[in-house]
Amino acid sequence: MMKRYLLTLAVAGLAIFSACNKTEKKIASATLSETADNSKTIGTAKFYELSNGEIKMDLEINFASKADSNVAVHFHEHGDCGDMGMNTHGHWNPTKENHGKWGSAAYHSGDIGNIKLDGKGHGTVSVTTDRWNVKDGDLKGIIGRGIIVHGGTDDYTTQPTGNSGPRIGCGVIESVK
Repeated sequence: MMKRYLLTLAVAGLAIFSACNKTEKKIASATLSETADNSKTIGTAKFYELSNGEIKMDLEINFASKADSNVAVHFHEHGDCGDMGMNTHGHWNPTKENHGKWGSAAYHSGDIGNIKLDGKGHGTVSVTTDRWNVKDGDLKGIIGRGIIVHGGTDDYTTQPTGNSGPRIGCGVIESVK
């Protein structure tokens, strides 16, 4: 009886220690707006630094006019949403890889991929990676990059964009102080 009690206590203690060890510190965010009317917010991206040094992004989109569809999301080179999102220029690709699906053999560090929106236009995705950081001037730095929501589905093969359609949403990744 005492052994089982101690074992249960040890397991509970380990679980608490593990939970406490996985700290998340919010380090950056972006508010996504329609490119046609930047007063209309369509989503948010929140970035967290994990205790192991990786960055986690939680992206949420609420875009009723795109309900029951997929939208492609990519990080772009510049954090300027002007000219219907065109001022963000091309996909952010610091490693000079081909465009592709996140986690495949080759993909841009900003190839987030397709997000399925439900009947109300709501969708989420979470990405955790060591391909990003928030250091000024670093090759992997995401601060000041644009996030583009495209009106179509990324085919993951067409170079260099995935044939993802028009830029319908945009936001800029900013550090959280």
